[in-house]
Amino acid sequence: MSSIIRPALVLFTSLTLVCGIVYPYAVAGVGRLAFADEAAGSIVEVGGKAIGSSLIGQSFTSPKYFWGRPSATAPMANNGAGSGGSNLGPSNPAQIDAVKGRIAALKAADPDNAAPVPVDLVTASSSGLDPEISVAAARYQVGRVARARGMTEAQVREIVGHNEEGRALGFFGEPRVNVLALNMALDGLRK
Repeated sequence: MSSIIRPALVLFTSLTLVCGIVYPYAVAGVGRLAFADEAAGSIVEVGGKAIGSSLIGQSFTSPKYFWGRPSATAPMANNGAGSGGSNLGPSNPAQIDAVKGRIAALKAADPDNAAPVPVDLVTASSSGLDPEISVAAARYQVGRVARARGMTEAQVREIVGHNEEGRALGFFGEPRVNVLALNMALDGLRK
């Protein structure tokens, strides 16, 4: 019996050390070396105070700020600990009502805007944590933000242009704008 138990305990201890201690610390170490900012949460600080993350969306509701993509995380919007979508299909009445409500809120905040509402301003993503919006979604909001800040639309459009990010590696995804960076640029301009 001891000829079976001893090798099993040695194997169990060895695998526990390798898989439970050595491997996780090695992966974390490589992550901290190769991707230091991302491994630390990509925290954005202003004056030594953390104001958000460049990788997790924040909720902006003031008319003077660009609004990000809606979040379906629970129990609150943009909950990094509860990443996930609503799992509501496009024909689900709850999803249709949510989209209609979001369109109504956008129209109420900017009643003179006759442009079509970009889909990413009214639908949540599968993670519910998107920090970015499409360039079209940013341009849709230019008039409202310009009026709320007492700026010209051309000035706000220029700030949007400076904050546009191209496709990842030149061909992955779509051009986009990080909402936190864009709003920080607006605040920096006015200070």
